[in-house]
Amino acid sequence: MPAPQTAYLVVRRDDGYGDVFPLTAGGRFTLGRGPTNRIVLKDELCSREHAEVYQSEGRWVIRDLDSLNGTRLNGLPVNSERPLEAQDEVQVGRSRLVFVEDVQQLPDLPKRSRKPDDKLAIRKRIGSSRFEPTAGHHGEGQATVVQPSPAGRHKVEQDLAMLYRFAVRMGEAATPEELVNVVLDGLFDAVPAEVGAVLAMRENRELDLLAYRHRDPKVQTYHKVSQFVSSEVLSAREAILAEDVAADADLRNRESLAELRASSLICAPIVFEDHVLGLVHLYSITPDRRLDSDDLEFTVALARQLGAALRRLQEQSALKAENQSLRDQLYLESELVGSSSSIKEIESQIARVAATQATVLIRGESGVGKELVARAIHFSSPRRGGPFVCLNCAALTETLLESELFGHEKGAFTGATEKLIGKFESADRGTIFLDEIGEMNLGTQSKFLRVLEGHPFERVGGNTPIKVNVRVVAATNQGLEQAVRAGTFRRDLFFRLQVVEMRVPPLRDRPDDIPVLAEHFLKRFVRETGRRIKGFTPAGLGKLREYPWPGNVRELRNVIERSVALGLGPMLDADDLWLSSLDLTSSSLTSGEAPYRPRKLDDVEKEHIQRTLDHTDWNKKQAAEILEIERSTLDRKIKGYDLKR
Repeated sequence: MPAPQTAYLVVRRDDGYGDVFPLTAGGRFTLGRGPTNRIVLKDELCSREHAEVYQSEGRWVIRDLDSLNGTRLNGLPVNSERPLEAQDEVQVGRSRLVFVEDVQQLPDLPKRSRKPDDKLAIRKRIGSSRFEPTAGHHGEGQATVVQPSPAGRHKVEQDLAMLYRFAVRMGEAATPEELVNVVLDGLFDAVPAEVGAVLAMRENRELDLLAYRHRDPKVQTYHKVSQFVSSEVLSAREAILAEDVAADADLRNRESLAELRASSLICAPIVFEDHVLGLVHLYSITPDRRLDSDDLEFTVALARQLGAALRRLQEQSALKAENQSLRDQLYLESELVGSSSSIKEIESQIARVAATQATVLIRGESGVGKELVARAIHFSSPRRGGPFVCLNCAALTETLLESELFGHEKGAFTGATEKLIGKFESADRGTIFLDEIGEMNLGTQSKFLRVLEGHPFERVGGNTPIKVNVRVVAATNQGLEQAVRAGTFRRDLFFRLQVVEMRVPPLRDRPDDIPVLAEHFLKRFVRETGRRIKGFTPAGLGKLREYPWPGNVRELRNVIERSVALGLGPMLDADDLWLSSLDLTSSSLTSGEAPYRPRKLDDVEKEHIQRTLDHTDWNKKQAAEILEIERSTLDRKIKGYDLKR
């Protein structure tokens, strides 16, 4: 049955349904927390681009985009393209979405069953504590503001001092395990509970035990909070104090707490903003350790602090994971691709030079992958944990280049409205890659040379010396020797940069790498676009091999990206590969003149006429005008040289 032209993804929440996202045929709908997605989810456990939904072969399907935490469909991981059926539940991060073809198909949410005669001995409920500036108590009846007695004020002051002390300790906790142990320490110091526990909210409102503690070290038994109590707390997001539980006949038969003969309990939600992150659960068994309203107030205040601290650790963990993922991705993009002897030699040079602190000068034509070599040096070096900063010296004017390199102070020049940290400062303890170093002007070269020699520098418009620990990798496609002779490049800087020189050969000089690179780029763009292209036909690979690639690896990458975007079949054929008709000879690919080739005059004339005819699309009248010969003379030469279209 063909998929409908319009379908919907509806956010499912604990208390109902949320946003509705329409899906229309012909579009690709990416889900993630990045603002460029069609469906933006405010969920820190979602990747920037997490998954996508689209129509394929007449049906709606979902595909995971190599997300960090994965995508689930009806609880099962999505490892490949999976079809969607009405009322399927998609889970990305913490977000749950229901797929329907019509909003009328949304399933009814189960209602919490409760008998009218269910009675729990709940003595008090509060949504916030007196320690919060805007706290208001919500319980049985209207809260009454009462000025505390001197003894009460002393108790409040003690509790505030204790909350402050434990807030500092919570801020120092590096892991959730350390954090919950600090909280249990605070609870056992301030509350006479015999058993305490912290539980985390997981998927489908399930509670996982993070840590628990018994006041008697010989006793290690903890009875998890009952479903009835947790439902009461989670549904209202209010903490409860229940007393004399053992005396409640209705409860004794169905609640685990009755089996413990608990005299009192406190259960408080761990909340951050609108999210419930878990529960704090305390109970006492002996009557002389009965919990009271003051204990409830303190527990709620500590649980609120715990919510903020726990969310901070979760965000830090997510950022670390994302940072590591980006670093891993950057590392993979830094891998040199190829099997030729030239690439193997470059890899060998990288392995030898990466462990040193030597400055490296990379030479090669535009587009051969000089930045890729620089990245490989950085990620193979002891500095791999530090930043890798790039700057193209040819893209900026003299003033802006110096400002970008060394930074500037506010008001240093027109337009400098804020202080700017330069690339050298940003690359401290890492590597800076300066592309097109030959375009740097003499004034900036002088300041740059001093930094290379270990001297401190100052921001533009500043007078504070700044010293950094940076490794410099530079690149150029120019002949720096000619620039030194012409006086446009400092001789001492040239020798300072040329400690280690690496040359990256053009792609036309390593034809064995062309099919390897083509396959590499094909897999990459197929993964990014979701196209079902398996490879190249023999004719397609032959066309790639025969082309001279004046734009080198960059041009090959662009050709494959364009072919994947526009290709129609399962294989890329010669007709799918659009190559430039620009015939760039070696003279236009290098900074010097083309080497001399002995040739007969007739061969030169034949080639020139052929190229002129190709240029005019074989318009003989126009070609004759360009060549400044008669039309009849052109016809005679075409016949004599046996030129063909």
